[in-house]
Amino acid sequence: MNESSNDGNGSTYESNSGGRGPQDGREELRGLLRAATADKPFNELYGVTFDHRGAILVGDVLLDALQASGLGCEDFDMVGALTAAAVPLVDAMIHAAARRGYDIDGFMMDFVYPSIKGPSIAHRRVVLLDAWLSEQSYVQTSSLVTLRNGNELSLDFSVVRHEDAEVVAIAALIGGSVQRSATDRSASSHRVIKVIDTIEDQSHEIPFVPAFTEDELRGSAE
Repeated sequence: MNESSNDGNGSTYESNSGGRGPQDGREELRGLLRAATADKPFNELYGVTFDHRGAILVGDVLLDALQASGLGCEDFDMVGALTAAAVPLVDAMIHAAARRGYDIDGFMMDFVYPSIKGPSIAHRRVVLLDAWLSEQSYVQTSSLVTLRNGNELSLDFSVVRHEDAEVVAIAALIGGSVQRSATDRSASSHRVIKVIDTIEDQSHEIPFVPAFTEDELRGSAE
């Protein structure tokens, strides 16, 4: 029988053994991701995100990563899949938020025509999400067609902004090497991704929140 435990900060992890907390869940998920990415330059992570255990863990770990960056469930209204690989993550986050008492909706970017699929995002605070996103070279690596210089991510950002939604962060289950803010490159500063509003031709720095970095999964210190 499944049991659930709450860490006192809203994090709830279900377990078959009981007595497991957020750090246990994070370490378990790290093990699943390490196995999935071993000796692979890229993986869409379906073997983890559609696994019965992984599907529970990824929602909580992503919410905890956002919480650690200063974005609690009360600070955003929707989470949107940038690619097909992020769709199971969106679903996992919706259910994880519900276990914490929050109503968060989801949507996905239309991968053929630049638009969104799901409830209206107008006037809502949005977290954009991918499975594996390398911000160092601005490559949306889980796309079917990889586009450099941020073209695809900038297009997604522009579509969301011009649906009258606010992008509060870009998150990923796995993130690439750290990029710091152009105005604050200290070790303690937040990671950011630079995107271009393709309609207004304006540059924006959006907080980037990876649950795990590539370095963490490959055994080296960040």
